[in-house]
Amino acid sequence: MGDFFTLVDWAVEDAGFWGRLIGVVAVWAVPITVWVSVVGLFSIWLERKVSAHIQCRLGPMEVGPHGALQTLADGIKLLAKEDIIPQGADRFLFALAPILSFVGSFVVFAVVPFGPHLIIADLNLGIYFLAAIGSIEAIGVIAAGWASNNKWSVFGAVRAATQVVSYEIPLSLSLVTIACLAGTLSTIGIVESQAGWIWNWFLFRNPFMVISFLIFYIASLAECKRAPFDLPEAESELVSGFHTEYSGMRFAIFFLAEYAAMYVVSAMGAVLFLGGWYTGIEPLDSWLTTSPVLGNVVGALAIITKAFFLVFVQMWLRWTLPRIRLDQMMYLCFKVLVPVGMVVFMAAAFWQGVFGAPDLGGLGSKFGLAWFVVVVVGTTLWVKKTIRRTKGYASANFLEHQARLGHDVGVS
Repeated sequence: MGDFFTLVDWAVEDAGFWGRLIGVVAVWAVPITVWVSVVGLFSIWLERKVSAHIQCRLGPMEVGPHGALQTLADGIKLLAKEDIIPQGADRFLFALAPILSFVGSFVVFAVVPFGPHLIIADLNLGIYFLAAIGSIEAIGVIAAGWASNNKWSVFGAVRAATQVVSYEIPLSLSLVTIACLAGTLSTIGIVESQAGWIWNWFLFRNPFMVISFLIFYIASLAECKRAPFDLPEAESELVSGFHTEYSGMRFAIFFLAEYAAMYVVSAMGAVLFLGGWYTGIEPLDSWLTTSPVLGNVVGALAIITKAFFLVFVQMWLRWTLPRIRLDQMMYLCFKVLVPVGMVVFMAAAFWQGVFGAPDLGGLGSKFGLAWFVVVVVGTTLWVKKTIRRTKGYASANFLEHQARLGHDVGVS
């Protein structure tokens, strides 16, 4: 377990409180602000490209190579736009809401590790801190909807409050399951407990962790207000939801907070379930520990790669699944995810108690990896079979067959 200011201790050793405080600002606050901005710029460009290719389009192509500078151009445009506060709005809350929303996504970076020694605060209650501070964003969203003096914004704020409060429960159950298996709430400790081969990762630790990961991922989608849980924004119903009245940089801050939150939950998914900075190849990970600098670089690349893969899946789902109704969202939370999460928590604890942890010579994790492969293959075959049974698929095949038949007749 590292010190409270892990990297700062290395950069400004024995500098005293004020030196450490300055070190935090210089070494972490400014770089993370830059990192959040880069993540936002890249994620917006990536989402445009993902959505375009899913819909057989090109996406932005004109500004920069392959449209890479389009988001930067949009940011400059937002900076130049007029900042408007509606008449009758609560000016103080209206101005404070975007800041609260961004702070909720920014502060949680304190416990998100980038490598073995790349973390702001290795807290003993890191997971608890993550769950508690992350809810600040919901306060900003509610304040934005209420302060706007707009009925659509109020509806969006109420939906956001309902959604976030609801999905905190299954999300917390998945976090408690990880804490139970790891024996710690520290994010560094959780990653270190997954050292070794890939089957030591918590996703493969036992057969029930696949379900726990799905619960975590679904709940994180709802926490980030991502489709199919984008009910607080629902353009087809609420114009733009809680940020309908926002323009210019205030709107951009909400946008940046959303993409920062997407990266945070994806990075935490990598830390909690996918081994964090470990590659899953034990000889390679052991070799990297002999060089702290190289280990941190490779560890950061491993976490960032895993995180952006999960971000990509979030985007993939947004442009694939339709938005669900509010009653369906509540049903999924309270009647599906919560009871399943409680059963998974007890079953995962029982499994580890019977088969033991991997570092104690347990055999359960290897079976968990095999079970994960079986579940993935089985689910893929089931989805494929279900799609082929739908009327739309049969109709599409029939039309394609008719088109080919007509072409053959025309050729002959």
